[in-house]
Order: sequence, then structure tokens, then C-alpha cells
Amino acid sequence: MLYYIADKLDRKERLDRADALALFEWDDIFALGDMAEAAALRHNGDNVYFVRNHHINPTNICLNRCRFCAFSRSEGEEGAYELSIEEILHKIGKQYTELHIVGGLHPEWSFDYYLELISSIKGAFPKTHIKAFTAVEIDHFSNISGFSLKETLTQLKDHGLDAMPGGGAEIFSEEVRERLCPEKISAVRWLEVHEAAHNVGIKTNATMLYGHIESYADRVDHLFRLRELQDKTKGLQAFIPLSYHPKNTDTGGGGPSGIDDLRTIAVSRLVLDNVPHIKAYWIMLGEKMAQTALLFGADDLDGTVIEERITHSAGAVTGESLTVDQIRFLIERAGKRPVERDSFYNEQSK
Repeated sequence: MLYYIADKLDRKERLDRADALALFEWDDIFALGDMAEAAALRHNGDNVYFVRNHHINPTNICLNRCRFCAFSRSEGEEGAYELSIEEILHKIGKQYTELHIVGGLHPEWSFDYYLELISSIKGAFPKTHIKAFTAVEIDHFSNISGFSLKETLTQLKDHGLDAMPGGGAEIFSEEVRERLCPEKISAVRWLEVHEAAHNVGIKTNATMLYGHIESYADRVDHLFRLRELQDKTKGLQAFIPLSYHPKNTDTGGGGPSGIDDLRTIAVSRLVLDNVPHIKAYWIMLGEKMAQTALLFGADDLDGTVIEERITHSAGAVTGESLTVDQIRFLIERAGKRPVERDSFYNEQSK
């Protein structure tokens, strides 16, 4: 079966759902890696991208309490926090290429707070790209403001939002979603938000949380729904498979194995033939597994990150940041060419 799929790829034919499921179930991880590596080379050559970025989480107080999330808190709960705009500006401290901003759905913050947050950051750090707010947050902003998705996104863009991350997708299967995060927006709504963002000129990423209670068929469905969105809008820049971390969550479980991590990266590269970049998120994979993933179809390690909280709340044992030299070392030892990028994959001068 794998050889039939390889021939299909050589003929530049798209994989179908049966092909993708067969790849997830195939035992030969090395042959799968070879095919994904060839696909990555066709997309980006030997380039592997990274960015000087800083993660900011304005609050962990959240109306939603998803079973898999170890980060969120209710108001008044031990460990709950909320940052003022002044505190956030102080925390950023200097100019980065990109700021990655996501947080809880605070029950008392208005849409105006978020507009002021974005415009204040852009005013203080005008050269920094702001990649902020998941589809779940955007939906929340629309609800509390009374604006349509288009109006909500347009206002954010006018105040300085440059791009959106891909969080909140989790897994699109409604049956699994009902067990995993019943309070979160539906898969259909997630896709609607990203389509609306693309239509107003905001590029986005997409994610998939795997290794919890989903099946291979659920992963395949997720990937193909993203591929269909990208066929329609061309607005996705990167896909990030997120390796589930079970510690301190209500879902529990053991999380995916290293082989499953590599398999998921590889199948993602082969199925998402219209998405330019596949990210090996070192925070979730670990530095060495992320480096290995560069030989299984990934072409982006994310970046320096700085102070990641969400995955570490769920038991991540990685550091909270990497230096540029450390990232370059990982990439070069994998036989690849390090490329420092901005939020839109434009190469930055050294």
C-alpha cells in the first residue's frame, strides 16, 4: 500500500482519506519519513525556519474549563492571574520579531481592552509583528462586542493585529470534542473564524491536538478539513501538530509516543500539500524529537519562545526558551539550513 501511495505522490496526485489512514497505520516509519522528507524538500528545499519570538499569556482566568487544559483557572482560584497592559509592556521589554499572544476568556474584560492591548504594544514596539488570539478568543470577542466576525477581525487588524495562531482547533471530531472540550466553540465555528480572518487579509496558522482520546480516523478528518479550507482561502501559513501532555489535566492518559509524533508530522506534510510549512513545536516535542522531525517533513522549529506557560502547566519538561545559537545548532546538525524569519516567512538578515 505504501508503494502505491509513493507512486501517487511521484505522479503529483493528491492523497485521499484512505491513503492518509493507511499511512497512519503503516509500520515502516522510515519509509514514511523518506516520503515526507521528499515532500518537504519540494516545498522549501533544505530551509528550516525559526523566529525570535516571545509568548505572552495575558490571563489564565477562563470561562471555559476544557478537560485537557492545565493552564486555565476560575476567578479567585489559587494560581489565577491577570496582567494589566502596563505589566505586559514591561514583560515584553524589548523589540522582538514576533509576539505570540493567547490567553483565557476573561469574564470581565471588554473587547476594548484587547484593542487597547494591541494598539499599545504596536505603539511601543512598532517593528514587532503581533500574532495573537485563537479562534476561540475571536469568537468570544465577537460575542461580547456584538460585532460580526468580519467587523471584529477588521477592528483588531486596524489596531495592529498582524496574524493569528492556530490554537483552539484541538480535534475536529464533534464526538471527541464533546468529551474533550464541550464548552469550546465547534469545529465548524473554528473554521468559520479562520475563513473570516483570511477574507479580511489576516494570515493564520492551524493546529491539531493529538494523542489523547482521538483515533487515526479523527486525525485524518481533521487534516482534510484543513486542506479544504486552504483550497478555498489560501490563508494558512503553517500547520502545527500539538503533542498532548496529560499532566495536571482531567483527561489523563499517557500522551503519544515518539514514533507517533514523527508519524503525525510526516502524514501531515503529505496530506497538507497546499500548506507551505509544517512546524515541529519543540516546546511540546522536546528539542531532540523536534530536531528529528526535521527529517520527517517538518521545516519550522517555531522560535526562541520565551516564557511558555500553557504546555508547561501540563507537564512539559522542556525549557521555556531557546537561544538563536541553540536553534541554529539543532537545525545545522540535522543537515538543514537555518533561516531566521518574520511572521510571514520572509528571511531576516543576520
